[in-house]
Amino acid sequence: MSGHSKWATIKRSKGAADAKRGQLFTKIGHEIVVAVRESGPDPESNFRLRLILDKARQANMPKDNIDRAIKRGSGAAGGGVDLVEALYEGYGPHGTAVIVETLSDNRNRTVSDVRRSFSRHGGNLGADGSVAWMFSRKGLIEIDASESDADEISLMAIDAGAEDVESSDDVVTIYTNPRDLKTVQEALADSYTIETAELAWVPATLMNLGDKEAFQTMRMIDELEELEDVQNVYTNLDITDELAAKYEAETE
Repeated sequence: MSGHSKWATIKRSKGAADAKRGQLFTKIGHEIVVAVRESGPDPESNFRLRLILDKARQANMPKDNIDRAIKRGSGAAGGGVDLVEALYEGYGPHGTAVIVETLSDNRNRTVSDVRRSFSRHGGNLGADGSVAWMFSRKGLIEIDASESDADEISLMAIDAGAEDVESSDDVVTIYTNPRDLKTVQEALADSYTIETAELAWVPATLMNLGDKEAFQTMRMIDELEELEDVQNVYTNLDITDELAAKYEAETE
């Protein structure tokens, strides 16, 4: 569930639960297959693959799983199923905007599952372009600044070509033009530990809701993320640290 940097952090904390459900490694494996088919198996020349491999390592995905996915993408393991990327847009309960990234071998199944999740929680799946105009495609980098100078990180990021930088709760969030993500990441990697480096849909403005209404949207997005074919979910809901803590307490 990704709305902005605060929720991206919460999303990472949920990774262990996803792994227990046996879904996280499968989803990452599918991403690896598509990235390899798109631009080859060498992460040095395939930046998308490099980002996904970083995600796999952060999730403690076994090396054997990674190698098998790379072989499938290269055609060395019999080819496997034909995975197709698709983007779905819609409104959650109380008008929150939601973008769903999927990777599937059966688009009819995927759209049916996504629509059902929207409807179950009072949302509506929309047409292409219905909410994407509220978001921008950005490179997103997060750095743990608990033992570093956030201002120094920010200045280095801007010098490397970052468009914007935010600092909060010992986390520096850096936004880049998608084509500059690799350059900015590499400029920072030698000096700092990068927690996240990915392409994301970033909302232009955030929407504030009361706790009860916000929780409805968060439950819907949790359900969407649990779907086998869903890779990422983005929302313009403003999820503050306080709201995220209340939601975590409610769902324990």
